[in-house]
Amino acid sequence: MTASAAAQRVLIVTGMSGAGRSTAANALEDLGWYVVDNLPPQMLPPLVELSREPNAAMGQLAAVIDVRGGALFTRATEVIVDLAKDPSIQVLFLDTTDDTLVRRFEQVRRPHPLQEDGTLLDGIGRERALMHAIREQSNLVIDTSEMNIHQLTTAVKAAYGEEGDAKTKLTVMSFGFKYGLPSDVDMVADMRFLPNPYWEEGLRDSTGQDDSVVAYVTAQPEAQQFLERYLAVLDTVLPGYAKENKTYATLAIGCTGGKHRSVAMAEEIRQRLGSRHDIQVSVKHRDLGRE
Repeated sequence: MTASAAAQRVLIVTGMSGAGRSTAANALEDLGWYVVDNLPPQMLPPLVELSREPNAAMGQLAAVIDVRGGALFTRATEVIVDLAKDPSIQVLFLDTTDDTLVRRFEQVRRPHPLQEDGTLLDGIGRERALMHAIREQSNLVIDTSEMNIHQLTTAVKAAYGEEGDAKTKLTVMSFGFKYGLPSDVDMVADMRFLPNPYWEEGLRDSTGQDDSVVAYVTAQPEAQQFLERYLAVLDTVLPGYAKENKTYATLAIGCTGGKHRSVAMAEEIRQRLGSRHDIQVSVKHRDLGRE
């Protein structure tokens, strides 16, 4: 798919209340879609037109439609079926069994949007009647009865992700232990086992971003051994994160002051992972420049 064609993609996300629309919307946001939630159906045509204006910069648009629109929902079938005549506009319908819906509503202790003075099943029945024609016109129906949120997220990403989408966005953060451990990280590695360039007179005033420090740090046999073994660990951890739909991860690399060893090793890890199609790597140097 070309970039121009991808920019024109529009997805209408709808289905039964409690079937996982919010989870699907979050998965699409992770893929870079512009997601609009709880949109009145009558607003769909102008939103689609707006998304296709040259300066809209929306990219791929996903609109979540559901019965919370109340009276505004009465025209949903007409609007959605008419829009779906355009092959670039698709409809995703999320469904599940009545028993599963009852269990999910009871777990969150909330009434069904159409329950009124009746039972949960009364509300579910009314919604099924309203949704029947839209379900029949959908391009894809996903039954979430036996799915948890991770499995549904995986299914949505498989259906609507582009080939080459990064599965995990990894931030490699250097830091200095003397300034404290960073709190918002998933993994921590300690570089204080390596010789400290600070004690080399010609390197003391340089940083791990300078070639001379990088060469000194990475020339250590222990550094090469660490890189080889830790990258093998990441080969297990990062795909595991992707399977659990953890799309963002932070690896903190520490040394004493966050100036030499941690910076050089963070940059080296970025370089070695930079060619991976399934990982998008960035580097942050938390304490570089601090006294």
